[in-house]
Amino acid sequence: MGHSIADIAKALGAEAAGDLSLLIDGAAEPAAAGPGDLALAMDPKYVDGISKGRAVAALLWQGADWQALGLRAVIFAPRSRMALSGLTQMLDAGPAIAPGIHAMAVVDPTARIGAGAAIAPFVVIGAGAEIGPNARIASHVSIAEGARIGADALIASGARIGARVVIGDRFICQPGAVIGSDGFSFVTPEKSGVEEIRQTLGQRAEIAQQRWERIHSLGSVTIGNDVEIGANSCIDRGTIRNTTIGDGTKLDNLVHIGHNVQVGRDCLLCGQVGIAGSSRIGDRVVLAGQCGVNDNIFVGDDVIAGGATKIFTNAPAGRVLLGYPAVKMESHLEMQKALRRLPRMMKNLSRTPDKS
Repeated sequence: MGHSIADIAKALGAEAAGDLSLLIDGAAEPAAAGPGDLALAMDPKYVDGISKGRAVAALLWQGADWQALGLRAVIFAPRSRMALSGLTQMLDAGPAIAPGIHAMAVVDPTARIGAGAAIAPFVVIGAGAEIGPNARIASHVSIAEGARIGADALIASGARIGARVVIGDRFICQPGAVIGSDGFSFVTPEKSGVEEIRQTLGQRAEIAQQRWERIHSLGSVTIGNDVEIGANSCIDRGTIRNTTIGDGTKLDNLVHIGHNVQVGRDCLLCGQVGIAGSSRIGDRVVLAGQCGVNDNIFVGDDVIAGGATKIFTNAPAGRVLLGYPAVKMESHLEMQKALRRLPRMMKNLSRTPDKS
């Protein structure tokens, strides 16, 4: 059916010009855009592609001379990626799931399904579970007993939501995510080698045989509103209290949240981040890909950690971290500069005559 230029501009809070009734049903890079696409050229470096494509409308930078480009309509994007966020939201229809409960879904009679929910085939919903209004649940999802999911959820194929997990509104879960798996928690009857090393930082007494006894997870997981969980990510249930994820937090693919972890609001945890058990993450924390957080520590509000940073101790609020182990970013850069100078320094040192 498409969206008019006027409707798109209004939704984006942006200025538009030209034929505002023109209908758009997709978006494309300028050279690949067809007549029904909005060409995305929010930076002048992309504008040459417009002449190579067939677009008649474009999303351009503020003040662009759109008429000279032969366009019939334009939307101006003062903040390009923010405009892209709104545009993609308008154009993304999401998975096609028929309204209602598919005949091949298995829903326990005690489960409660909200109005307008769409539940695909091969979904399993356990006893006492609650699914909010307008939820969309794709095929092969399992939702265990007592789980509660808020309104307008979108749960993609193959996700697993464990017993008693509580999730807020507007939840997005990508394929294969597991929420509410048991925590990785074990103990030895006698002091283990790991405990000894924690105390001595490397010194070991005589090595003895040991066996691991399981500590079961009695808690569950609580997730706030507007949270997104990436594909094949895993959030462990708490040992006694729940593992928690705050409102607005986004997890990328392959993120692991250990048992008892508390993640604050509006955090961004990128691919392959791992947070060990019982750590606390503040609000608006950004952990780039492959960051690791040690167990039982606190990462303060507004911390930003660069890729592959390993945080072993408490991180103060607002700190920018990089490296292994994590240090201030400016310190890490100085350390790397010094490291690169070492070969030359050693050569110079070897040439220095011995005056002794």
